[in-house]
This record gives sequence, C-alpha cells and structure tokens, in this order.
Amino acid sequence: MEISEVRIKLMNDPHERLLAFCSITFDVSFVIRDLKIIQGSKGAFVAMPSRKLMDRCPKCHNKNHLRASFCNQCGVRLDENRADKDDAGRARLYADIAHPINSECRELIQEEVLKAYQDEKVSAQQDGYVCRYDDFGEEDYARLSPQEAEFEETIPIEASGSESTHIRKNNQILRIDSAERAEETNQPHHSSSDVPEPDKVSSNENEPRSKGDTFGSGIV
Repeated sequence: MEISEVRIKLMNDPHERLLAFCSITFDVSFVIRDLKIIQGSKGAFVAMPSRKLMDRCPKCHNKNHLRASFCNQCGVRLDENRADKDDAGRARLYADIAHPINSECRELIQEEVLKAYQDEKVSAQQDGYVCRYDDFGEEDYARLSPQEAEFEETIPIEASGSESTHIRKNNQILRIDSAERAEETNQPHHSSSDVPEPDKVSSNENEPRSKGDTFGSGIV
C-alpha cells in the first residue's frame, strides 16, 4: 500500500491547536478525508476522522451527545458522566471512522502527512498560492434568495464618542443613534423662557370677603 497523494488545508489561527485538515489517497484508488493535524504537548500529530458518540434518552428515545446535560427533544436532565472511560480515565466521546490497525501503518501515515504539512506551509508563502484541499465550498458564504430584500449588514464605524450604529439596508447605509443620543438630538426648538407659565391660582384666604361672595370669587 502506498500513499499516492496528500492534500493539506492550513488553519490560520495561531492560537488554536488545530493546525490543518488533510486528505490522503491510497494507491490512486481510495481517499480518506478530514484527517486533522493537531499540536500536542509533544509535537504535532495526526488524528483520524471521527464522529461524536451518542446515546438515547430513556424518556423520549431521542439521540444526544454523551456530554449533553439535557435531552434535545424533551428536556429531561441527563447524567453528564455517563460516557465510558478509557484506560487513562478519559471519557470516550468520539469514535474513529477510519484508522490504521497497526503501528507501522500509523507511522507511515503520520510521517507522510506531517511532511506534506511542512511543504504546504512553505508553498503558502509564495505568490499565487492555491489550496488544493477540496472542502466542497463549506467555507463559502451562502447566496441570499431573491425574496430577501430586507437584508441588513452591520458596518463597523470607528468614531470617538460615537454611539451610533450603521447598517446596510437595500444598498443604502443608514445610521441608528442610541436612545440617549436620540433624546439629546430630538429636543424641542424652543427654550424654557418661551414656554407659557401655567395660570396662577391664589386662594386669597387673608383678604376680607364681602357678604356677597359666592363660590369661586376668591379665584383670580
């Protein structure tokens, strides 16, 4: 068995342990995708493609990941420590989809993949670099449907002291001020001196009243 081709997709975040995805082709006949190159404590290593292990809810029989605290279907609380443990006491949360069954094959795969990874890093520094890894457009942005006419896109605007948000709507840029800013800018166009004072009412309790005073006579 020979590894006839290795394709690498580099990850750009230097703070992540995941360095790259890769695919390998055996004897120009069989391809395995989604192997991962991970930075470990003792150096980079190759992880085989895997899937999450799941079990069924005892109440509604819906499948949930082994680390799920609640059932996704009925919401019943599940035991978070229900996963089986390996020899090192770690929970078994994933199972390899494809993997070598002897150390010789594993070492062959790891050696070829890590060598291709280093070569890809060098190639990525050159002008006109194109990644050959086929991700089936999973990193592309989806197209909007023709009915989506009210699409809004937030546009970051850096301005000192600005409390406004800018959005793109129907190919126009609109500004939305915060509530506090809106209150400041929407003050009435007159001063307090222009506002008529309310009618003054005096009881005139200390003024003498004539015998003919009637109800309301003390109101001026």
